[in-house]
Amino acid sequence: MQASFSRKRSSADQGGEEQPPNAEGHGAVPDGKPNEGTRQQKQASGARGDQQGQKGKGPSNGDASKPVDDPIPLSMQEVKDMLEERSGLGTSFDLVLREMVFGSIRVGFYYVNGLAKDQVLTMVLDRLSYADHAAMENNPAESLKEYLIPHIQVSPYQTMKEVIGQVMTGATGVFIEGEKTALVVDAKNFPVRSTEEPDLERVVRGSRDGFVETLMTNVALVRRRVRDPKLRVEIMQVGKRTSTDICIGYIDDIANPKLVEAIRDKVKNVDLDGIPLAEKQLEEAIVAKGWNPYPLVRYTERPDVASAHLLEGHVILMSDTSPSVMIMPSTFFHHLQHAEEYRQLPIIGSYLRWVRFLGILASLFLLPLWYLMVLEPGLKPTGLEFIGPQNPGKIPVLIQFLLAELGIDLMRMASVHTPTPLSVAMGLVAAILIGDIAVKTGLFTNEIIFYISIATIGMFATPSYELSLANRIVRLILLFSVALFKVPGFVIATTVWLIFLSLQRSHTAPYMWPFLPFNAMGLLNILFRLPVLTHKTRLSITRSKDGTRQPGPE
Repeated sequence: MQASFSRKRSSADQGGEEQPPNAEGHGAVPDGKPNEGTRQQKQASGARGDQQGQKGKGPSNGDASKPVDDPIPLSMQEVKDMLEERSGLGTSFDLVLREMVFGSIRVGFYYVNGLAKDQVLTMVLDRLSYADHAAMENNPAESLKEYLIPHIQVSPYQTMKEVIGQVMTGATGVFIEGEKTALVVDAKNFPVRSTEEPDLERVVRGSRDGFVETLMTNVALVRRRVRDPKLRVEIMQVGKRTSTDICIGYIDDIANPKLVEAIRDKVKNVDLDGIPLAEKQLEEAIVAKGWNPYPLVRYTERPDVASAHLLEGHVILMSDTSPSVMIMPSTFFHHLQHAEEYRQLPIIGSYLRWVRFLGILASLFLLPLWYLMVLEPGLKPTGLEFIGPQNPGKIPVLIQFLLAELGIDLMRMASVHTPTPLSVAMGLVAAILIGDIAVKTGLFTNEIIFYISIATIGMFATPSYELSLANRIVRLILLFSVALFKVPGFVIATTVWLIFLSLQRSHTAPYMWPFLPFNAMGLLNILFRLPVLTHKTRLSITRSKDGTRQPGPE
């Protein structure tokens, strides 16, 4: 078979006239083009050869003793009718079934125009155009797969559902008349943007690449950093209609098998019509947190951050069409870390971490404590008697807080939806209206605007966007508690908040670890950015199989 193919290929390359075999009615007219009668003879002979080849044996890819549900029809017309009924061939303009005859066997290429890689398919067709009857006579599906289709990923399937599902993901289905086996060529061409640095996780020094909306690109970015053969990336599909590809990544000899199995089972058990919003809907489906505002998984768009967590024993979830990767399990303090701290020297990284901690604490407690001192002047420390507005303004202080909070949220949403050329103008208008006119008219006081600004800066300094929004809800609750019950309200609300966080768990991991339960080494890693060589073991939060990070020489 291979020798026949090689002779015909070399003849074509040299410009010589092809001389197809003239046995069994496979002749040719002088100009080298088969006439109608010859084509009919070829089809009839090919059909007889297929019938003879199929006698006494089952389909070429499977056991005949095992019946297959939803089998692939033997007739190309039946295949076409089924595709029209089940996937909209002929109705959807982007679905194409290209039928051709190779070596007297009719073959149909089914693909989505726009997702298929044209250059690869053209090369496949060019190779198949040299196939003769001898190459396609016995077991054509196996011949196409093993010898004739020049592609690195060719898989056989025996059900129409599987083939149609693969085609909807961008692959190309190859139907062979008279065969119960279809081939799928993984020649995909997705629209993709460049791997630019993510806006939410910028660093002064470090890599400038980030995850994109294409799953294979994201896996490659992680593989580039973690070249461990023990790295596992399992793929499955979620959503009955969207069939979104979900990838579970972990290092086999580090990650806890129970954690991997629990996450895998939760993803498999997701029963939804679809997840077009990708990772966020997947999070809500596998993490039962109800109305809890605090994030129980950490998101990142940086491949170096995801790779670092893999080495700590975490599991990552990547979703196709999303540039955000979920890291599990994650604690409250995982959301307070930023890549910039690890791109600087340990002392500088520790300083940046403490500045960030102070900003986050200010975003939570600065306004409630200031408001409490305004309501209870006796609580003011010595030397801070000046705290409090000299002129409260025409609007009550609590209403001023609420209006300022709503105004900041409105500006934040407006900045997201405002085109870039108009964002500067929007900021100027907002600053003039709120920061100048509102104060001059007496609606707001300068001190309230000042403290609101500090709290907002602390919120923007929070590395996790989801955590910053949750802290804003808690800040409003603390303000209402102080307004209603003053000191007891602040104490009770803060205590309930801490208890609430302590009771949360992220995939069996305590949310407030290493404070509850207490872990001295974990607490030290939270408070300071320790040098790399001091990390002898992995943190116990992941319960990893291999706890050593710096193994001794062999």
